[in-house]
Amino acid sequence: MRVVVTREELVPPLEALGHEVVVCELIRTEPLGDAPIHAGAYDWLIVTSPNGAHEVGRRLAEPPLHFAAIGPGTADVLRGYGYEPDLVPRVHTQEGLRDELPPGRRLLAAAEGARRDVLDADFLPLYRTVELRPPPPEGDLAVLMSGSAVRALAATGARIPVVAIGPQTAAQARALDLEVGAVATDHDIDGLVEAVSSL
Repeated sequence: MRVVVTREELVPPLEALGHEVVVCELIRTEPLGDAPIHAGAYDWLIVTSPNGAHEVGRRLAEPPLHFAAIGPGTADVLRGYGYEPDLVPRVHTQEGLRDELPPGRRLLAAAEGARRDVLDADFLPLYRTVELRPPPPEGDLAVLMSGSAVRALAATGARIPVVAIGPQTAAQARALDLEVGAVATDHDIDGLVEAVSSL
């Protein structure tokens, strides 16, 4: 198959499965500032994406008691900055975090438009996601990792089936009349590759 992806790290494992892989940039992230992050008053700093983890690593001046990362990719980025997550939930969603987080004062550090209805937490926007308008990509399948990438793909006019990283991304695709071929069971790069291989 010809598989359209938005992230370079998906290329080697999908090529190893024998697919032709095309990288199409659908979104871009922009930091919202450089101000130091003071999280010392919080029991938990919750980070829900690798982009957010990079911003935390770049700007954190006062760490919290504990770090929570939504999944292994986000956890690895935090570790790269010397911060060991105390919690990575079994289900890599905000609902998974909600179900496993102990009580305490929480700060959600995430994208400007991130969901805020699941976790009982203060909110710190770290970056914004800009949806791009490339020419319609040609492929048999698109592997997408966020609702913003889904919206950007739909806006190109391309109508190719989607493999979604999780249920929220899949719901966004269906809402825009895109066919969802599969949803990753594990909401990370390995889960996406496994979902593609199941088709």
